[in-house]
Amino acid sequence: MNNSVTNTARLLWAGLRALLVLTLVTGVIYPLAITGIAQGLFNDKANGSEIKSNGQVVGSSLIGQAYNLPLKKGQETPEPDLKWFQGRPQNGLGTNSVNTQYSLILSGATNLAGDSGAVGGVCPPLGKVEEGTLCYQVESAKAAVIKDNSVPGYTVKASDVPADAVTSSGSGLDPAISPDYADIQVHRVAEKNNLPVAEVQKLVDEHTDGRTLGFIGEPTVNVLELNIALKALVARS
Repeated sequence: MNNSVTNTARLLWAGLRALLVLTLVTGVIYPLAITGIAQGLFNDKANGSEIKSNGQVVGSSLIGQAYNLPLKKGQETPEPDLKWFQGRPQNGLGTNSVNTQYSLILSGATNLAGDSGAVGGVCPPLGKVEEGTLCYQVESAKAAVIKDNSVPGYTVKASDVPADAVTSSGSGLDPAISPDYADIQVHRVAEKNNLPVAEVQKLVDEHTDGRTLGFIGEPTVNVLELNIALKALVARS
């Protein structure tokens, strides 16, 4: 009996010591070491790739933002604020319905098939395409891009509209657009802000990032960084 109690007590004490040691190693030492390495070597990425303007954090270089006008009375979908460069469509899984204090777009794709709404492999004209399909989203976005970015002296043609202007990314939160999409917005942004087209085009060129290592991926323009530079240009003008 005494031996049984002694053995049990010894096993419990050994288990408790193992728990304490593993808790210290995996719950304290390891997280502190990894956090220290991340802060020391990858400070920007470890802190969310923050973008600051006038000393204030205004977003992340990894997450796209919407640049819309305030909702009008009775309006459900906000209109884009056309004085800013616009990002890709945010056709994710929907909006945040749990914490409504933050009107977030949930990360995720539309899950619509590539031929959703297509007839014979081709999307019908906007007036004949079924609502809720991928074709409807694409054709609606294309019509809006052409309308919004066509200004006196500059007309956007359907063939000018790049794919990223009418489709969302896999996450729905892509922070960047193609230089082609940025270029067709230049005249509209210049007009809305009373700026020379050449100066706005220069901003786009300066904020165009090339392919990684010269051959991986495609050139991109971070929309938030571009709009921060645009805000500064407007202030100077």
